[in-house]
Amino acid sequence: MTLWAGRLEGGPAEALWAFTASLDVDRRMAADDVAGSRAHVRGLARGGLLSPADEAALLAALDTVAAELAAGSFVFAATDEDVHTAVERRVTELAGPVGGRLHTGRSRNDQVATDLRLWAKRELTGVGRRALALQEVLLQRAAAALEDGTYVPGYTHLQRAQPVLLAHHLLAHGWALARDVDRLVDTRRRLDVSPLGAGALAGSSLPLDPVGTAADLGFAGAFDNSLDAVSDRDFVAEALFDLALLGVHLSRIGEEVVLWSSAEFGFLRLDDAWATGSSMLPQKKNPDVAELARGKAGRLIGHLTGILVTLKGLPLAYNRDLQEDKEPLFDAVDQVNLALAALAGLLATATFDAVRMAAAADAPESAAAAVDLAEWLVAAGMPFRDAHHVVAGLVRDAGAGRGTLAELVAAHPDLGPEAVPLLEPGAAVRRRTTAGGAGPAPVAAQLAHFGDRLTLDRGRLGG
Repeated sequence: MTLWAGRLEGGPAEALWAFTASLDVDRRMAADDVAGSRAHVRGLARGGLLSPADEAALLAALDTVAAELAAGSFVFAATDEDVHTAVERRVTELAGPVGGRLHTGRSRNDQVATDLRLWAKRELTGVGRRALALQEVLLQRAAAALEDGTYVPGYTHLQRAQPVLLAHHLLAHGWALARDVDRLVDTRRRLDVSPLGAGALAGSSLPLDPVGTAADLGFAGAFDNSLDAVSDRDFVAEALFDLALLGVHLSRIGEEVVLWSSAEFGFLRLDDAWATGSSMLPQKKNPDVAELARGKAGRLIGHLTGILVTLKGLPLAYNRDLQEDKEPLFDAVDQVNLALAALAGLLATATFDAVRMAAAADAPESAAAAVDLAEWLVAAGMPFRDAHHVVAGLVRDAGAGRGTLAELVAAHPDLGPEAVPLLEPGAAVRRRTTAGGAGPAPVAAQLAHFGDRLTLDRGRLGG
């Protein structure tokens, strides 16, 4: 029997049941539903709504349900509409008639909101920790690359611009992930409010204890407005945004792995354990992990768009449309967790080709030291715009075959032989000295700062 059957005659139509039942999705919150029910039982007892014997019987039944769920032996029935129905049905089977008291003062509206917030607090913390694990890989690879002095072309518009230390490039991805962790922590802080006690929409005439149950469940506080408590899914939309943007950052890493592992770039070689082959072409070694990390971003963006469209036209308070909040959130968490773990494994085992990177960064056509030549002229007193024009002309002439760039620099009256060492391999990287820049000294400082940030975030995530 459904929880709402009393108002209606007969059973629900088969098609209605098939369309509205949510057990296949929300059963993932079973442990959270048990936790919320335990807190609710204790709150009812504090309010004098349950005798000590009834409280003990319900808590014992809930303990059994929790054990069955943990062991995988809990049996969901065909008549279970959702996880809340399933837990209450089983509690009643175990405890007898006192099970009918479990739902006292509670609606599925505040119950599901409580369950989902409990689930989101835990799972967003898990996502943050997996993001930290990927950042730690980037930190380790960056530290090794800094020690080796490995440098790589830096790009704008996918055209070679200036060489940068590989460590600097890897840490750029690490800082993007640090912002993702920060957003997840902030979202977790805002969702840390218990809706339990709001009832269907207006609270209750019974002596419930929302503040006590909030503390019991580990929430930072209880709701201020019962209408808002049962209808608020801002935290779902915010979490989906955080996950979508995290997915976009993983997509960018994936795109670079795809490019760098190609023969055209040749900057990176994948470990065999993190590559795939072709069913037809024997020579292929494909970066499927990177491609899927790139491809999942569209799915994550779609989940965010979907929940925003669902929420945009809902009047207060609860509407069944909100049943659509869980599937995108669950899937987004799953996909991001998988992508974080896979990319961490890929990047931890990949081999960077320092020789190929340096050759590309130092290639004459890259004109890597062009801005250094301009800054040389600026240091000698020439306005930057004039210096820019002079060096651009030298690069143009070298590209047209009127001499090598070194020859043209040596012959130029404002530059001369003294400026030619600026063109030596690696010189452009070594000259980057400003804070946050791509040279050895600022990258060493950045590396230490990034390590400190990871330590801070580990503490914020509780481990």
